[in-house]
Amino acid sequence: MPASPPEVVVVLAAGTGSRLGGGLGPPKPLMDLGGRPLVLGVLDRFAGAGVREAVVVVGHRADEVRAGIEAGAPRLAVRFAQNPRYLMSNGLSVLAARETVAGRDFFLSMADHVFERELIDGLGRAPLPAGGLVLAVDRKLDRIFDMDDATKVRTEQGRIVEIHKRLTAFDAVDTGLFACTPALFDAIEAAAARHPEGDCSLSDGVKALAASGLALVHDIGEGRWQDVDTPEMAAEAESRFS
Repeated sequence: MPASPPEVVVVLAAGTGSRLGGGLGPPKPLMDLGGRPLVLGVLDRFAGAGVREAVVVVGHRADEVRAGIEAGAPRLAVRFAQNPRYLMSNGLSVLAARETVAGRDFFLSMADHVFERELIDGLGRAPLPAGGLVLAVDRKLDRIFDMDDATKVRTEQGRIVEIHKRLTAFDAVDTGLFACTPALFDAIEAAAARHPEGDCSLSDGVKALAASGLALVHDIGEGRWQDVDTPEMAAEAESRFS
């Protein structure tokens, strides 16, 4: 019998959102999109997919983000984790959730990605390898709004071979939606230990698991999603999901 999908999601909401105006207006996770703050839309979709708990990692303007989420009455239990090093790479935000996740498998999502709930359903049905992860990828390369900004993925036989924004040979794009085992924390921690400042990106952790053949992909097919990093991306997301 296949394992049940994770019942907890880690949502990364610690960044500054500098390309969307930074200190102007609300913090990026609370930016309105379609009548609902970005991060609350993410939480709504996971709640609709049956996820019972969220760990939201905060950093920049943390008190405001936390208050905005609590005021929005999310439909699942929300716990918060603090990343004091939020000006560094996003792998440190993942590590900040480790204690709260407490050894469970988990979904992982960015607070600034908009996507159909069906993407979560499909990813939850994908086999999760012991000691590894599954990344939801988009192979509709002709429909990516801003390919220069996208994180590219090269795959072979359903596994990640390379992942980086600057890849020139790739066949998929990272949607920012994962199903993970706690092994991701170990991989990020090990990669951070090799950096003189203890920095590490999420992609570095994925690469480490990929080197052992433990980073798989799930094709979202015709599923829709959009990253929201710039005003132009926000307008595209409004257009796609209005």
